Amino acid sequence: MEADVSISTILAQKLVLAVEAMPAFPESVRKVLILTQDINCTPKDLVQVIGKDPVVTVRILRIVNSSYYSLPKKISSLDHAVVYLGFNTIKNLALAIAAMGALPQKNPAGFEVQPYLQHCLSTAGIAKHLAFRVPDADPVDCFIAGLLHDFGKIVLAQFKPVEFRIALRLSQEQGESLHIALRKIIGVDHATVGAMLVEKWQFPTQLTEAIRYQHGPELRDTSLCACVFAANQISKQLELGFAGNTHVEELPDFVQQRLGGSLEDLVLALGNMRSMLEDAHIGSLL
Repeated sequence: MEADVSISTILAQKLVLAVEAMPAFPESVRKVLILTQDINCTPKDLVQVIGKDPVVTVRILRIVNSSYYSLPKKISSLDHAVVYLGFNTIKNLALAIAAMGALPQKNPAGFEVQPYLQHCLSTAGIAKHLAFRVPDADPVDCFIAGLLHDFGKIVLAQFKPVEFRIALRLSQEQGESLHIALRKIIGVDHATVGAMLVEKWQFPTQLTEAIRYQHGPELRDTSLCACVFAANQISKQLELGFAGNTHVEELPDFVQQRLGGSLEDLVLALGNMRSMLEDAHIGSLL
């Protein structure tokens, strides 16, 4: 795991230590990652690994039977859940379950976790729906990336509490994005730290990039990044939870081209947000 080359060596070393201090993933999730990279892996192989972890098993069954999937008949077997959801979805759900379990409920900076989670969940739900507007966007990947896009804030609030509070106040007083204030005060933003964290957790490359390159000039021109970036701005504009500040960024031209409209166009096109935000309740089941 490497820190961003643009930050100082000393800061990079401290960040690596902070990320390493975050909880590791359960052994079952590590095995799921290994299995899903094997072209010879079968559903039975996956069931044998997941079935040994009762926490992951229960949560996967709870999720597959939630209104998020709206199945006509309840699934009570892990075998059926794996067959129905597929390898990629099971892998991403296992990653998300482990990530949410690693999230500290309190931090020395006093950054409120519940409003932060509400923002992440709403971003995830909106990103998932925006994915249906783009032919090559995967709704599940968009949901997971939206859910985890701000995890770096928790790392910084945990291990750089004084500096995080200063950056948060600066952002609010000057009406600028928190990632810019974090760069000024700490020398690095939550996007870089969040990417370091998901690299430690062995997330797929496209999800890592969506987290690392989620702001400003660094924003990557991919469908996944476009959906997550737009969903993040919509969530902040509608004040769905608290991401640390309420500064809303305009959508770059390439994002508008991929999604078919401006920020205002997308909000109008999404219409009634109630059913969409109900989708986000999947995060409370992780």
